[in-house]
Amino acid sequence: MSKRKKRNSFHFLKRKFSKIMQKKLVLLFSLVVLAFAILIGRIIQINAMNGEKYTKVVLDQQQYDSRVIPFRRGDIVDRNGTKLATSERVYNVILDVKAMLEKDEYQEPTIKVLKDCFGIAEKDVEELVESSPESRYNILLKGVDYNTAKEFEAIDEDEEKHPNVKGIWLEEDYVRKYPYNSLASDVIGFSNADDVGTIGLEASYNAILNGVDGREYGYLEEGALLERTIKEAENGNTIVSTIDAELQKIVEKHILEFNETYKDNAEKGNGSLNTAVIIADPQSGEILAQASYPNFDLNKPRDISAYYTEKELKKMKEEEKVEILNNLWRDFCVSDSYEPGSTAKPFTVAAGLETGKIRGNEVYTCGGSLVVAEDTEPINCHYTAGHGTQTIAQSIANSCNVAMMEMIKVIGAEDFYRYQSIFGFGAQTGIDLPGEAEGILQDPELVGPVDLATNSFGQNFNVTMEQMVAGMSALINGGNYYEPHVVKQIQDENGNVIETKESVLKKRVISEQTSTMLKQYMKTVMEGTGTGASAAVEGYDIGGKTGTAEKYPRNSGKHLLSFIGYAPQDDPEVLIYVVIDEPNTESQEDSSLVLNLARSIMEEAFPYMNISTIDGQPVVAPEQPDEPEEDQQEVEPQVENETETESQEEVSGEPSYEGEAVGDGSYEGESYDDGIYGDGTYEDGSGDMESGY
Repeated sequence: MSKRKKRNSFHFLKRKFSKIMQKKLVLLFSLVVLAFAILIGRIIQINAMNGEKYTKVVLDQQQYDSRVIPFRRGDIVDRNGTKLATSERVYNVILDVKAMLEKDEYQEPTIKVLKDCFGIAEKDVEELVESSPESRYNILLKGVDYNTAKEFEAIDEDEEKHPNVKGIWLEEDYVRKYPYNSLASDVIGFSNADDVGTIGLEASYNAILNGVDGREYGYLEEGALLERTIKEAENGNTIVSTIDAELQKIVEKHILEFNETYKDNAEKGNGSLNTAVIIADPQSGEILAQASYPNFDLNKPRDISAYYTEKELKKMKEEEKVEILNNLWRDFCVSDSYEPGSTAKPFTVAAGLETGKIRGNEVYTCGGSLVVAEDTEPINCHYTAGHGTQTIAQSIANSCNVAMMEMIKVIGAEDFYRYQSIFGFGAQTGIDLPGEAEGILQDPELVGPVDLATNSFGQNFNVTMEQMVAGMSALINGGNYYEPHVVKQIQDENGNVIETKESVLKKRVISEQTSTMLKQYMKTVMEGTGTGASAAVEGYDIGGKTGTAEKYPRNSGKHLLSFIGYAPQDDPEVLIYVVIDEPNTESQEDSSLVLNLARSIMEEAFPYMNISTIDGQPVVAPEQPDEPEEDQQEVEPQVENETETESQEEVSGEPSYEGEAVGDGSYEGESYDDGIYGDGTYEDGSGDMESGY
């Protein structure tokens, strides 16, 4: 049987085309080649004749495609709506060099407008032309104001007078401005050119103040019509602070006057190493004014010419300038810790009353010094002749160190340091400002008798101003510890409230009865021969405490002076804390310096704030006699350990704060006081005292 031959599936490919078909294919191929040749020729012709025109159209379209619409950073305003930081619309001058060089007649008039309208030097433009003749986007000037921009727009639109001005256009932008220059500089802070906050509220609320850039897109339709699509920028939110700008001005005015008075006094330099003041609402934790000196101009934060001569600046190395700026930008109220001195004494008394180890009716005898342990030197009271018999009220009014040391013997290290932690020392307060310090406390397990004794009157441990303000507010408001804060609200750009920052009650630290007794004691400080009497303001019922801390190294003559006060006595509406660190005087322990500064601020601030007065019973500050200076203890060992505070554990059976910790570290519960009594009366002390301790 014969085998069938397999058929090739592609046999048709071997089939020959007819001559007619071959001619048609050749013709079709020739037409295609000719069409491509014509198209290529046309493209070459268009590019040769109108290439620049179409290139510019494309570049212009790309310019629209890539144009960013900047957001506006939110404002920072005071509690009354006064702008403390704002963003002003400005314009950047852009030069399209290639467009300017398109025709010879464009260059001269364009350069002239750049000079006349914006003050841009001809030389700078000519150098740019020489180095980058093909460039299309060059920022010649930033921050042009609205009026100057309008002047240029009028020129740009006037084709009759200025037909040859080409290649200049304005780009919108924003620049950060601070209307009051140095006012509240530490609190507000500043932001850089990239809208990144550096310190203060500008840093801690950076994400809220910032918005999101918008963008403008564009494309060409038939007939070269440009269609635009705009995605608007989302502007930042406004921060409403607790600061009162007018009160802040009062505080800073008096701080500056003090430093100008004592500038170059004992030695060349400022009137003090640091001068700082906080005014707060003790019933809510709101900071109403907060200032420190030296300060700086927020519009020129790197300018230190106010404190150094031109000659001194020229000699400075860059590293020195950086260190100076870092110190200048450091917020003393938040970031620096120090020994508080005698302003800590009310806390010692409070710990004793709350634990029940002091009942309020105790009497102590001050012989001018006290030996607290065997083989140790006597620790002096500031009045080395001795105060004699002292009630608790008198020991606060006279600032008796011996009485405090006797108290802490009874209180004991465990309870004393437990209450230091309860009062907020050794931990951040949680204030909404960056760089908060924690302070330094003794380790209860390692502390010796001398350190414990000196801790009772505010030495050998460190606090911050924010801690003192928060703690003292709790002592005088009935025992409520509020988290200090400097922001009230967050609003959108139209003023609509997004968030209200409510006061945060973190814990209850003492009973109302203890608080009442402490206020009675601190009122005596401002009366008669009390150490703070010279700071009393007529018409106001003020309580307070003075402090002087001898700094390390001991016997160096360097001191930190302080005064903390409040008004009115019964239901405090305001608390003020004044610190002068190393006043530029021959005798730095002169407490009249801080008392005079505090009084001058209160005399102007209290009427402005409408603080309640004494009806018909004005308080008249008595003249203070010449008194001996308060000496510090002769033996001062160094703090051995920097430790975190002990946890605030409930101690069974004691009249201390009986609360349970919740997740955020705050407390729920009540503070109870079982059987703590005392008349809180003041009797005339024996002997004169040094005012201000």
